[in-house]
Amino acid sequence: MKNGFRSRVPWREKMEKPQEPKLVQIPPKMSQFGKGSMLIPTPKLVAKVVCGIGKGRLMTIGEIRRTLANDFSADVTCPLTTGMFLRIAAEAAEEDRANGRKRVTPYWRVVKENGGLNPKFPGGEPEQARHLRSEGFTIIKRGKSSFVKDFESHTSLKHIRATSDES
Repeated sequence: MKNGFRSRVPWREKMEKPQEPKLVQIPPKMSQFGKGSMLIPTPKLVAKVVCGIGKGRLMTIGEIRRTLANDFSADVTCPLTTGMFLRIAAEAAEEDRANGRKRVTPYWRVVKENGGLNPKFPGGEPEQARHLRSEGFTIIKRGKSSFVKDFESHTSLKHIRATSDES
């Protein structure tokens, strides 16, 4: 499962790096998120949320960010670090698998906000699609990109959208 980017530091070591989450004020450059506090998570926190995604379920990156923000009473979670740490969790999972570990962080259950697959995951979209198909999901192609068919029915987005439509 080559993806073109190789790290000198093992991904598992990046996951285990001792660090604490931080609550900061939303920087002016990120004012599109509003005012208030922003959580800067850790790779372990992101991986913990992903490990909670059961078989047959999906979660969007936005849902991960909302979950973490809620858990830490923050207004938002930093999108940049969340994406970076999700990638670290995915790469560490594949290192673990290569080292014989059977249960790994199920990063392939995380999709984009539109149900799209993530080309930055190990093995790119084809490998994520393979994992998802093995769990019973239907993958469709639109142009050059792949998507999970009816992904909303496997996330909490259906509930979130229904609630916001009632407002």
